[in-house]
Amino acid sequence: MPVLHRPSRMTAVCLILAAVLLATGAFTVRQGPVTGLLPEGRWSGWRSEEVLHWSAHIRVNTWAHAAEAEIHMGKAESITLKAYGEDAQGTTSMDPTAFTLTPDGKLTGRGLPATG
Repeated sequence: MPVLHRPSRMTAVCLILAAVLLATGAFTVRQGPVTGLLPEGRWSGWRSEEVLHWSAHIRVNTWAHAAEAEIHMGKAESITLKAYGEDAQGTTSMDPTAFTLTPDGKLTGRGLPATG
């Protein structure tokens, strides 16, 4: 009769730890906060719009609650916003403007008083 071996306690602990790490990683990637791990094929195409005389290119990830925007004024200045699960904000310095990007791809801007 064959002898059945029970896994050692260390093996069981390692398997449990591996399962917890895998579950945590899957949940984190699905929620979207891990930059760079969102599937490239799930991003929509770039759409262009103008916000307060700034050109913006925006795309939304259909798999996770995420959006990215590249905002520029010619070649003079540009910023990138990445809204992964929560709003992203950024401010330009050349023509003081504050931008907010939501994870669903809505970009808003407001002019700031000039400093100097």
